[in-house]
Amino acid sequence: MEIGIGLLGLGVVGSGVARALTEKSQALAQEAGSPFVLRHALVRDPQKPRPFSLPQGLLTTRAQDILEDEKVHIVVELMGGEEPAVKYMEEALKRGKYVVTANKEVMAKHGPRLLDLARAHGVEVRFEASVGGGIPLISPFQQDLAANRVSAIHAIINGTTNYILTRMAAEGLEFSLALKQAQALGYAEPDPTNDVEGIDAAYKLAILATIAFKSQVLPQEVYREGISRLSYKDFRYARELGFAIKLLAIAKEQDGKIEVRVHPVLLSQETLLAKVEGAFNAVQVEGDLVGQVIFYGLGAGALPTSSAVLADILNLARKITQGVKPIASPPIGREKPVIPIENLRTRYYLRMTVADRPGVLAQISRVLGDLQISIASVIQKETDERAGMAEIVIMTHPSLEAWVREALKQMAELGVVKEVSNFIRVEI
Repeated sequence: MEIGIGLLGLGVVGSGVARALTEKSQALAQEAGSPFVLRHALVRDPQKPRPFSLPQGLLTTRAQDILEDEKVHIVVELMGGEEPAVKYMEEALKRGKYVVTANKEVMAKHGPRLLDLARAHGVEVRFEASVGGGIPLISPFQQDLAANRVSAIHAIINGTTNYILTRMAAEGLEFSLALKQAQALGYAEPDPTNDVEGIDAAYKLAILATIAFKSQVLPQEVYREGISRLSYKDFRYARELGFAIKLLAIAKEQDGKIEVRVHPVLLSQETLLAKVEGAFNAVQVEGDLVGQVIFYGLGAGALPTSSAVLADILNLARKITQGVKPIASPPIGREKPVIPIENLRTRYYLRMTVADRPGVLAQISRVLGDLQISIASVIQKETDERAGMAEIVIMTHPSLEAWVREALKQMAELGVVKEVSNFIRVEI
């Protein structure tokens, strides 16, 4: 029996998958127990130069050539974006075809519904490449950690932002210059919004939280902040205080409620996640049986992502060849509410520019004290004698987010406060 493959998309990752299916066909056939046949590849422009060229006869501009071909057993969606990708995936499932995808946006927004659709038609959706590139994450959550009650996920799951933060910390660069370096090296897109504003990480966290806590979490429910307001000063001061700064994706479950957030955090320099540098990703999971485990590796790029896509293809091909019925995972509903960010309780780092004269700290302390925010330390960092201004850093004890936000608003209105320059949560 031959396993027919239809590719929706032939970009960088799609070309990598097509190359592997072609050049490693014999080795892949041995793994699957049947040969693969790439029957069609959907493209916008058949004449466009590509990293890997296929015979013209395999290229098509019509998705229906793939969806209606009875000899296509597995549809591999590598188009990206929500539409028309989700529509094609739905149609493939309704026609009894297996689906493999790397599409984090579609799986974050529509994952449980697509899994239900696959279950109803006796097939599967596999999406290992949607989170963490080549790092095995989805399968371990669905299988190896299935007996655990997962209580927390702490993840660095965007290589672009981690590279930028690494450069800012190591070289004392401002955000804009570190971003330009990342773009020059190909780590960041010409339009980096999805990465630097935390959108990409929020999609991935929504997927992981949904699987881990067995309750659907939508991307819009993930509280999100990006890294563009960070300054090299924050990295310098954080280091002096014993912290590193990372864009962290955090998901926790407690008392039947879910906390999901993506934002910069101060992490103790002694933690493993604080030592993850460059474009690498790391996902730390806490389970009641397994304890704490960490998955680490390159989270993006053509080769790691192609590796995850091909692993999913092989897994499905073995089942098709052996006549094994798909494993039906339990339906995922929306049983557990998501906690608003205002209910978060943690420590905070506050940096502000204030008038350099007596009584300033008393006014700031009064605002914080009235809102039940306890100060752990206050450090004066820089003084501009000509302007009569000083920069101070305040570290708080654990406090309620809602109170801290109100304090920031009130402090900004004080005559002695020129600017509240930044505030960063401390992960404790």
